[in-house]
Amino acid sequence: MFNGGQATGPQWVAQIQEWARELGFSQIGVAGVDLSSAEPGLLAWLANGFHGDMAYMQAHGLKRARPAELVPGTVSVITVRMDYLPRDTPGDWQAVEFARLQRPHEAIVSVYARGRDYHKVLRARLQALSERIAQRIGAFGHRVFTDSAPVLEAELAARSGQGWRGKHTLVLSRDAGSMFFLGEIYVDFALPETEPVTDHCGSCQACIDVCPTQAILGPGKLDARRCISYLTIEHHGAIPEDLRALMGNRIYGCDDCQLVCPWNKFAQRSALPDFDERAGLTGRQLTDLFAWSEGEFLQRTEGSPIRRIGHERWLRNVAVAMGNALRDRDSPDVRAALQLRASDASALVREHVSWALAQ
Repeated sequence: MFNGGQATGPQWVAQIQEWARELGFSQIGVAGVDLSSAEPGLLAWLANGFHGDMAYMQAHGLKRARPAELVPGTVSVITVRMDYLPRDTPGDWQAVEFARLQRPHEAIVSVYARGRDYHKVLRARLQALSERIAQRIGAFGHRVFTDSAPVLEAELAARSGQGWRGKHTLVLSRDAGSMFFLGEIYVDFALPETEPVTDHCGSCQACIDVCPTQAILGPGKLDARRCISYLTIEHHGAIPEDLRALMGNRIYGCDDCQLVCPWNKFAQRSALPDFDERAGLTGRQLTDLFAWSEGEFLQRTEGSPIRRIGHERWLRNVAVAMGNALRDRDSPDVRAALQLRASDASALVREHVSWALAQ
């Protein structure tokens, strides 16, 4: 099955798939390391400034599209998919999520962020998968990734048959929609590459039409600077005023382009309890979350991906949502909560509180 650094056939990939399923992964694929055809698109995206203040995207440059430069000796890339819908997700979950967006005083956290930090879950299981492979073939050079280094994850996933790139740039699967995480193992031995799949978006452009901030400029063309996920998670400074009213009650991430996608009626529930919704994040009033002290924020987001934005940006995001709630309906409770932080020690928080009160 393995001989002198060369995998001998698809049965080897099938064996890795079996081990991967035992570890909670939904699918694996194998991609080569020649991503040169993706380089012009990456360079154009950076040249247009679509990466915003994600300076690390610019700093790593083409290393992102050159696996063998990022990890010298890499010959193949094992890609994995892990579904993340909570186990108790209802069948009409897309309609349920859209309904939440119509309740302006309720805080909305992106579905993927309601459970345990996926970085920790995937990284540990990718390492465990690597160890299973090593038990069979002996020690080998490898490195695991999940949204944690200059890796063209969606490109590698698409090339290895995990799905195709949707018009929103996310990977779409006919069997699982787009509600899944991606991860990779860069390895120093050759595996037979798995075949890519064809595009099945057709003429549909629901994701483009639904985007609240019109961040999807066209099929496969995303301006991250306008994306609510970027604004609430990656962006460190003040949120541009012309985009604040468009953010509604979304305080961490945005799922709209996935909620409207017809393929997500096939999205799969995770078998892991890690992605079950933790108490205190779903169905909560904005005023409740805005009242959290820094200590409460750290305690309630322990082990969650939300913790990475810190308390200051959390308050910034919630303040914008509260301003939008006031635009919908004046509320003494919302105004009172905002006024309590009108003299906050953070200039960033004060600015967004002042904007919210002016609504």
